[in-house]
Amino acid sequence: MTLMIRAAEPRDVPTVLHFVRELAEFERALEKVVATEELLHAAMFARAPAAEALIAEVDGTAAGLALFFHNFSTWTGWRGLYLEDLYVTPAARGSGVGKALLKRLAAIAVERGCTRFEWQVLTWNTPAIDFYRAMGAEMMEEWRTCRVSGDALITLAAKD
Repeated sequence: MTLMIRAAEPRDVPTVLHFVRELAEFERALEKVVATEELLHAAMFARAPAAEALIAEVDGTAAGLALFFHNFSTWTGWRGLYLEDLYVTPAARGSGVGKALLKRLAAIAVERGCTRFEWQVLTWNTPAIDFYRAMGAEMMEEWRTCRVSGDALITLAAKD
């Protein structure tokens, strides 16, 4: 088995969207994916990209995705790396693809001077939680994600 991790290129956008949809299906939320190839291309390959991605290939076939972007910590004064999506195809799970993607992201964080590398995991996804703990991740149990979207976002923006 030959495993290669590389930066996504414009030609990978259909694969990125395919993997995003597979991940959403696994997370029981496929109907929430509204991204298009055009939106992802613009986000990843604009002059000032909103996100970047890594593609994992096993024997020349795409087998995994890590989509990430930078965030910022006022407490440290440094930017961090935020992993939005990590996906490994079912056929490639257990073969080191996820570990290789996390290792490469950690290396990118170090290379770019980031002081944190963070992501979220669904509370019911115990295989992922166990994997992340084995990779050295600390579960931040005291933090909760807050989100305002859709009509609630529009309402909040209009509040006096």
